[in-house]
Amino acid sequence: MTRSLYGKLALVWLLLFCAVGLLYTLLTVFTTGMYQQEVNQKLNRSLARNIVADQLLSSQGEVSPYALKELFHLLMVVNPSIEMYLLDANGIITNFSAPPEKVKRSSVSLDPIQNFLAQTDAFPILGDDPRDASRKKVFSAAPIPLSGEPTGYLYIVLGGEEYDSVVDMLRRSYILRLSVWTALTGLLFALLAGLFLFNMLTRRLTKLALTMETFAKNDFSASAGVLPQDLIPERQGDEIDRLRTTFHRMVQRILQQVATLKQTDVLRRELVANVSHDLRTPLASLHGYLETLLMKEGTLTQEEHRTFLDIALKQSERLRELVGELFELARLDSREASIQREEFSIAELVQDVCQKFQLTVANKGIALNSNFPSDLPFVEADIGLIERALENIIQNAARYTAAGGTIVVSLSPKPGSVMVCVYDTGCGIEAHDLPYIFDRFYKANREDQSGGAGLGLAITKRIIELHGSTIRAESSPNVGTSISFELATARS
Repeated sequence: MTRSLYGKLALVWLLLFCAVGLLYTLLTVFTTGMYQQEVNQKLNRSLARNIVADQLLSSQGEVSPYALKELFHLLMVVNPSIEMYLLDANGIITNFSAPPEKVKRSSVSLDPIQNFLAQTDAFPILGDDPRDASRKKVFSAAPIPLSGEPTGYLYIVLGGEEYDSVVDMLRRSYILRLSVWTALTGLLFALLAGLFLFNMLTRRLTKLALTMETFAKNDFSASAGVLPQDLIPERQGDEIDRLRTTFHRMVQRILQQVATLKQTDVLRRELVANVSHDLRTPLASLHGYLETLLMKEGTLTQEEHRTFLDIALKQSERLRELVGELFELARLDSREASIQREEFSIAELVQDVCQKFQLTVANKGIALNSNFPSDLPFVEADIGLIERALENIIQNAARYTAAGGTIVVSLSPKPGSVMVCVYDTGCGIEAHDLPYIFDRFYKANREDQSGGAGLGLAITKRIIELHGSTIRAESSPNVGTSISFELATARS
């Protein structure tokens, strides 16, 4: 039980209440006893003085043994809880009302008596108890005679052996017993109420702990009972509610990350398979033609020899491009990837890129045009990376556009940005392939697969993401494809 939070709280609560109850009881008994002694001494403050003043001890001012004996007997009948002692000027007991065998002292200290006679109000004042060598009790005292140099003292102990113990005091005092039982009952009620409240408060923590354990045992799956309706706004509920809400959000985040990791693992496997395939094909072709050149050295015509070398060179170039794209994508994906922003004219950059592809697309019978207004604002971006992104998009459009087709690069101003759009009249992309064309080595079902699956669009997507923008693609089969993104305009 003590391993649980409720058990620990209950144990601490129980120990605390036992300590408080014991302390309260002892304090109550002590203060009650002190208060009783104070009241007793105050009420009987003048008892000894009145006895001496009324000359109950002697009619001539001297102590008479007979009068003293009669007085002792009278006071024992009236109030058996008091004890009278006759002292000389040095505090030596000369006579007393108690049984002789019970008196343990032969003298008492005069300091408390002098303090009492000084009319101080700091009650209770405790003096020596002749019946015990170490015990102190309240008393009443008066000098004999009342005026002049005292020849002795009347020393009256208030509260005899009947009040010598706490048990006797509790047994004889109904009010004190009632107070103690009332206090104990109140403490018991508070203890039970505290345990109940602790149970109510820790129940939610126990439920949350079980949910966490279930979530961990289920291998961080969605079967942990995490429901969206369990989420509580941060401004509502207490710390436990906020803890539960935070845990549920963390669970959702973990589930998303696990799903992302699984998807990443699948993509990694596909990436390895696609890279292996795309590298194997040109490597096998390059190896085959080079091996043929070696095996048939001296038997091939000059034209055949030249043809084999051209094919091997093209495969080597394909390998170089593919490896270069892999390194470029890895660099862009790294945490150290950064962009060098600068202000430049996006219209001039588009014209330069289109000019670079004019000869290539013209040989395929494709028209490459640009369309933009004359008052376009400057953009703020990495000019080298944006040039690379435009080249990849135009190259991809040219690959899937047949002779007689058109590629148009258009620019249009937007609030705070410039929209860049590359449209082609190629074969288009099927709807089920469109969301994945920016994935690495994804092979869409296009009519022309001669170029294989590459990394151009994946690199382009990463470049646009580094600029804080999003690349979008729209396509209709046998109609064409449009790829667009936005660049922020320069602040100046």
